[in-house]
Amino acid sequence: MSNPSRRGVLRLTAGTALLGALALTGCGRGDETSTAKAAAKPIGTDPATGTVKVWAPQGDAGVLDKVIKPFKAANPDVTVKITLIPNGEYYTKLQSAIAAGKGPDLAQFFPEAQSQFLDPSILQPVPDGLVDKADFFGSLWDAGVVKDVAYTVPWYAYTYALVYRADLAKKAGVKAPATWDETVPFLKALQGAGAKRGLGADIGWDSFNGQDVAMYAWQAGGSLLSSDGKWTLDTPAMADALRYNASFFTSGTADTSGPTFLDAQPYFVSGKTASMITGPWVIGQLDGAAKKDGWTAANVATAPLPAGASSDVSFSGGGTWGVLATSGNADASWKLVRYVSKPSTQVAQYKAYSSLPAVVSAWDDSAIKGQPLLDAFFTQLKKTRAFPQVSTWQQVATRLGKEMEAVAKGTQTAEKAAANIQAYADSVGTGTK
Repeated sequence: MSNPSRRGVLRLTAGTALLGALALTGCGRGDETSTAKAAAKPIGTDPATGTVKVWAPQGDAGVLDKVIKPFKAANPDVTVKITLIPNGEYYTKLQSAIAAGKGPDLAQFFPEAQSQFLDPSILQPVPDGLVDKADFFGSLWDAGVVKDVAYTVPWYAYTYALVYRADLAKKAGVKAPATWDETVPFLKALQGAGAKRGLGADIGWDSFNGQDVAMYAWQAGGSLLSSDGKWTLDTPAMADALRYNASFFTSGTADTSGPTFLDAQPYFVSGKTASMITGPWVIGQLDGAAKKDGWTAANVATAPLPAGASSDVSFSGGGTWGVLATSGNADASWKLVRYVSKPSTQVAQYKAYSSLPAVVSAWDDSAIKGQPLLDAFFTQLKKTRAFPQVSTWQQVATRLGKEMEAVAKGTQTAEKAAANIQAYADSVGTGTK
């Protein structure tokens, strides 16, 4: 599955790159919506020409040159120059280049952390008719839309599901939990079957944990923003979300001291843990961690997330493409985006790197449909939401993770944590006028 090192891209704090490109450009979002709509002109079907400078973080785009060979063959007068940047430096370097007016033509973004770029001073609107938004998982498309203007096109997709030791579940005589109430008993049953801990919970206590608790708040019936764009975090649903997450630790089915993100697979394979709430990339790594081909097929199962009081909704993540407002070759750039959005190209990307398609119909290809452990992720991707398209979301998500840690370790109540999160979110606002 997709390289987990892409996670490093988002390990940025409020004091670094994710303060937002709007601060660099001095522009506010929303004032130029009508201009953006007017600029979204159709792209023709004539061959692409000239040079397209592409920037992307190391990872999924490492195979892009191979995947787009047919595009280059069909457009012999175009040159695609791909620059791969280390994950942890990517957004910082991209924002610096944008501020200096020296950015690429085409850049990769992450739908769960791209909101600060969604502005007509930074990205061009997606041209009319370039792609059909109905072809994509809805929340992935929505993550690139501000005030009815789309700025990015989804490229690959992921979401979270439950990955668990099927062999231990069989031994314990239990099925995957369908609800929150069933979750801790299921995890305890896995421990009874031989696992040291039922769940390997991420203990980074960062924006990723914040995303988790936001997801649980949705499942409890909450929202993150009101209809008029105000933070709504000090709510019973948020408190319920924090308590639900804390229940993994207070029940003894998860440990606040480990595993770390990179230890998750070895712990899972060895039986130190027996489940993970994680993305699809782990599926392709477990045989390697076990040092045995076929171990995953024999010992692992996946399931959609357990439902809270309201739903079993998750969040959507992955990769997207956007053409910079300063691009010198927007026409060819958008033609390249159109090509990588084709179902056949998405399947080629999956075969080359295991990047799961953002185009729903591509999942019907036998190369993907024949992978039963991906079924839960496909089911879950159809039940996802986009995180708030506001430039301060990553700051708020990081604070969510820190407050989540305090509740998990028993040093703060869920209600107090929710109030602290609300106060912090109100202090940083949403980055919009």
